[in-house]
Amino acid sequence: MAIWIQEDAKVIVQGITGKQGLFHATKMVEYGTDIVGGCTPGKGGQSIDLGQKSVPVYDSMLEAIRETGADATVIYVPPPFAGEAIMEAADAFEQVSNGGVVVCITEGIPTLDMVKAAAYVANRENVRLIGPNCPGIITPGETGGAKLGIMPGHIHAKGRIGIVSKSGTLTYEAVAQTMSIDEGQSTCIGIGGDPVNGTGFIECLAAFEADSQTEAIVMIGEIGGNAEQEAAAWAKENCSKPIVGFVAGATAPPGKRMGHAGAIISGGKGTAESKFNALEDAGVHISKSPAKLGETIQKALG
Repeated sequence: MAIWIQEDAKVIVQGITGKQGLFHATKMVEYGTDIVGGCTPGKGGQSIDLGQKSVPVYDSMLEAIRETGADATVIYVPPPFAGEAIMEAADAFEQVSNGGVVVCITEGIPTLDMVKAAAYVANRENVRLIGPNCPGIITPGETGGAKLGIMPGHIHAKGRIGIVSKSGTLTYEAVAQTMSIDEGQSTCIGIGGDPVNGTGFIECLAAFEADSQTEAIVMIGEIGGNAEQEAAAWAKENCSKPIVGFVAGATAPPGKRMGHAGAIISGGKGTAESKFNALEDAGVHISKSPAKLGETIQKALG
């Protein structure tokens, strides 16, 4: 079944005429993603070549969704305009199809813009925001699948492990670790490490718990904030499937800012140790190194 994005999802790319948008849209099509159109204000009426297919470009998301019946959009728009792009997409999905998935890859969106955009999406019950500052979401299929983001498609395969991660690169490492024990993935989600974002750990765990395809979950956290502790407390009460957990940043000195704006340790909270302890207390199978995730998953699956 997978979660939120099915293998045959119809996808719009916002910012498709830009360098990043065009590059990654082409890679998405190569993987097998069904891109049905792009959106760049002022560039409507064009057709853009994505290698294996050409797709129309629309001036607005409202027009794009009406014309294509898209289920989801992925945003490669520069930081000053990305907040507006999120809100435009959320509004269009609500108006046209009463819901959809908005995936924002952009890094460096001004915090106040994101506060506004996140609140805007939160008020639209059937619209889901993933990101920003994340690798995106991928649901592998038997052949191809749906890849909404910048992750390397070829390392994935369809299977029964659900992956959710704050980190981009460690998401790929978790995928490699599942593949090393001949296990594929149901859906992999990078939720991003910014302090203000859309979908969090708990929503992902709840969706994986309800998904018939997913039999085990890998959760990768980072120092800073208390999202991992809250997710652990939720999982302890609500999750019946085995969870494997890892927290990045164990060797960071107190008060250190990592590359992600959300990864700030303060006042003894948000340390890797406090997160590992919370996860362990919740019955999560702990891996102290990303290189040991594979064998930890094997043990968790019994």
